Amino acid sequence: MADSREHSLTGTRCGITVREWPREHPRYVALLVHGYGEHIGRYAYVADVLRGHGAAVFGPDHMGHGRSGGERVLIEDFEDVVSDVHAVELLARDTYPGVPVVLIGHSMGGLVAARYAQRYGAGLAALVLSGPVIGGWEPLHRLLALDPLPEVPIDPTALSRDPSVGRAYAADPLVWHGPFKRPTLEAFVRALETISRSGDVGALPLLWLHGDADRIVPLPASRAGVEELRGDAWSEHVYPGARHEVFNETHKDTVLADVTRFVDGVLAP
Repeated sequence: MADSREHSLTGTRCGITVREWPREHPRYVALLVHGYGEHIGRYAYVADVLRGHGAAVFGPDHMGHGRSGGERVLIEDFEDVVSDVHAVELLARDTYPGVPVVLIGHSMGGLVAARYAQRYGAGLAALVLSGPVIGGWEPLHRLLALDPLPEVPIDPTALSRDPSVGRAYAADPLVWHGPFKRPTLEAFVRALETISRSGDVGALPLLWLHGDADRIVPLPASRAGVEELRGDAWSEHVYPGARHEVFNETHKDTVLADVTRFVDGVLAP
């Protein structure tokens, strides 16, 4: 794995830890946005592949996640997370001036990336969404109707067909293994509504990746959200049998080759 270094940013509500996988004279910057309850360290393999493709890679631990500050998995407003990611983009641009930026968001990070593209898309070269929480995510409303919330953590076996992925996730001390928190679920609902009413991404090239056996973020819900978000240039890859984390699936190298091929097409002109 490639060497990385750590940065600290003030953040909107707490200190944010940022991981950089540096590269001399990169073709582009890949800005990774991780999902709920996890941390950017789980993306070391993705970063290594992208770095080999010519990218310098950056990614924050969101507030309440990983090595960043804040109460664990508490997000009261996703606009704050978007603002934190923008601070990471500014750091990346200061480090590598004039280099195009590709934003890659997974799951909850796909929600953040979608909203980011609506707010800051004019500065991006491309957007990649993996299993994004956009569209109509019905489990949110079912959970919010319960009082108290059930203590049901994410099932590690739903992440990938590779059993080692679930085992590593279950043993990772930086992953949140507890229940959802009501303010975070309420923030999800507000963010989904905001994205739905805020328009498409226009000319920004969009790549959507999803496993058709994803039980955490079902394919039909995300498809509805992508239909609202996509603009003039978009493509998709739906992987038969794949579960939620396509970057950690048994065919992850094929998935990442789809990403790098897409980026090549965007950067070629």
